[in-house]
Amino acid sequence: MKKSHIIAQLVGACLALLVAAPAAAGPAPASKAHTETAVLAGGCFWGLEAVFERLRGVSNVVSGFAGGNALTAHYEIVSTGTTGHAESVQITYDPAQISYATLLKVYFTVATDPTQLNRQGPDEGTQYRSEIFYTTPEQQQVAQTTIAALTAAHAYAAPIVTKVEPLRGFYPAEAYHQHFYDRNPTYPYIVYNDKPKVDQLHAKFPQLVKAEN
Repeated sequence: MKKSHIIAQLVGACLALLVAAPAAAGPAPASKAHTETAVLAGGCFWGLEAVFERLRGVSNVVSGFAGGNALTAHYEIVSTGTTGHAESVQITYDPAQISYATLLKVYFTVATDPTQLNRQGPDEGTQYRSEIFYTTPEQQQVAQTTIAALTAAHAYAAPIVTKVEPLRGFYPAEAYHQHFYDRNPTYPYIVYNDKPKVDQLHAKFPQLVKAEN
């Protein structure tokens, strides 16, 4: 069975277990739509942004930094690898259209290699680490359960090194980094490193991809 199929089945199973858990009694959910946010790191934020902003149910993706403080949240400083920051994306999504578990399915399948420690492809340093910054206990549970299931199934040849930590702050990157993929489609780094991720997204999850205008 292909790795992507194993990941899809495992994440689906994890989500089913979470959904099956008894819910506490409370008021009926509001009728109007609402959005939630997810913050993920895994290599250069250009590629992460390009993948996630193409998903149905995702309304906005911002490239930025997480893991450090506001004073050092600047690209040139983060690039030194000494700030604690990781290049990250903040994803705004409608949970009625796409679940957090599905975002993680895409993350682990096409957006990043969770077995690479403090690097992704040609980029090296702690600022390129694979990390999930959760904003709620539910996100933490889904992330940890997913990683545990993938590890138990030996979905990868090497151990998963993705960190799972609480989000303490997200800081948008400079304007020229935003939507870099779409504004610079022929840029060599984009062509060789990020376009293959977008192509994999279309090939493996066509049902999740927004219709093109």
